[in-house]
Amino acid sequence: MCQQHTNQAVLGDLMHCVGVDIVEIARIEGAVRRWGEHFLHHVYTPREVELCHHRLAYLAARFAAKEAVMKALGVGFTGIGWREVEILPGLGGKPSICLYGRAQSRARELGLGEITISLSHSGDYAIACVVGFPMTD
Repeated sequence: MCQQHTNQAVLGDLMHCVGVDIVEIARIEGAVRRWGEHFLHHVYTPREVELCHHRLAYLAARFAAKEAVMKALGVGFTGIGWREVEILPGLGGKPSICLYGRAQSRARELGLGEITISLSHSGDYAIACVVGFPMTD
C-alpha cells in the first residue's frame, strides 16, 4: 500500500497546514541586480520594500516566507500572486502574515483561522516556516 504525503496534518477534527522554504540570499541578490525595482515591485508589497530597505537577507527571508505560505495553502506560483502574501512585523517585531485576494480565499477554503510564521537568516541562506491553524468556534 502506498500513502500519499501532503502538507496537511489532521489532529482530531482539526487540520493544520505547514509550509517550509529555504532560499539562497545570493539568488535574491542576483534578481535585484538583474531586474532591480521591477523585481522588487513584482514580488514585494510597497510596505515590504520600505521595511527591508534593500537589505538582502530581509528580502530573502520574505521571499522564502511567501513560498512557504503558498506551500501551506497547497497552491503553486500560478495560484497566488506574490503580493497577495505580505510579511510585516507584528507585535513586538514578531513577523505576521497578511493575506489578500486569492491567498485569503484559499485560506478560508481550508478553514484556516490563523497562520503563524518564523523567519531566520544566517550566512548564505534565509528560511521560513509557516503553520496554519484551523478556525475555532
